[in-house]
Amino acid sequence: MSLLITGSIATDHLMTFPGRFADSLVAEKLDKISVSFLASDLEVRRGGVAANIAFALARLGERPVLVGAVGEDFAEYHSWLDRHGVDCSSVHYSETQHTARFTCTTDTEMNQIASFYPGAMGEAGQIELKPIVDRVGDPAYVLIGADDPGAMLRHTEECKERGYTFVADPSQQLAFADGDLIRPLVDGADILISNEYEAELITAKTGWTADEVLAKVGTWVTTLGKDGVRIQDKDGLLVEVGVLDGVTPVEPTGVGDAFRGGLLAGLTRGLGWERAAQLGCTVAAYVVETVGTQEYTATRDEMLTRLGATYGDAAEKEIREALA
Repeated sequence: MSLLITGSIATDHLMTFPGRFADSLVAEKLDKISVSFLASDLEVRRGGVAANIAFALARLGERPVLVGAVGEDFAEYHSWLDRHGVDCSSVHYSETQHTARFTCTTDTEMNQIASFYPGAMGEAGQIELKPIVDRVGDPAYVLIGADDPGAMLRHTEECKERGYTFVADPSQQLAFADGDLIRPLVDGADILISNEYEAELITAKTGWTADEVLAKVGTWVTTLGKDGVRIQDKDGLLVEVGVLDGVTPVEPTGVGDAFRGGLLAGLTRGLGWERAAQLGCTVAAYVVETVGTQEYTATRDEMLTRLGATYGDAAEKEIREALA
């Protein structure tokens, strides 16, 4: 079955601040903030949540279908993704807008201050999923990642109408969205994915309690940073998985996207939640140890060998067999 990954496709401009943001912020004056941080370096990398997730899936042997909108400046990026196993045939090209751009500065505590220019992403709402499904086959999952809000709503409603299994992953849009946008994106999802802070935004902005959110989705996957991941459904705790051993963090951008790619690869191949989350945590480790969201070069075999060193021989064997 196919995997449709919808969401932003962007260029990342990543900078490092050799200090702590907190040392330059005055809590009583945040309503009049005007600060500048002198960055020590600049990395220009490929990114966007949908492209990052699709890349991670392709590294594990899947052929994900990327669904999003880009500008004419996407040609080199298109070639890169195609070479690495991502189906870009359903990407929409804008005739007037540039590809989206993400600009992010990270301090020594791995805190980040970022801005995002949507550009061509504003045309993603023109994309219909059914013609894509007609081309590639019924989807195991449609992941609906951070994108133009109109596109996110359109894709969500189409999944509900056509019975496509979908993953709600609003992530970065939660900071800007209100409850009226978040509720229809979450309600009815087969899987909801967020980090801890995003989980608080979901409950605060929708007015739903955590239990009410769980009652509206099949499963809620919450990433916990250095503490791993927690997976719950309406009946309670399903599983908790810790991060990979021996990880040396360098730059956190795209780590959550890599986790999602590994998780979906595992679920698509029939693995249970624990094994799929272990695979997700393994791919995420390679991204946090690298500057750039798609710069890791480890083979699937290398990833699984390292996975076994943390989660055990039985986990490695089961996941190898599923991915073979």
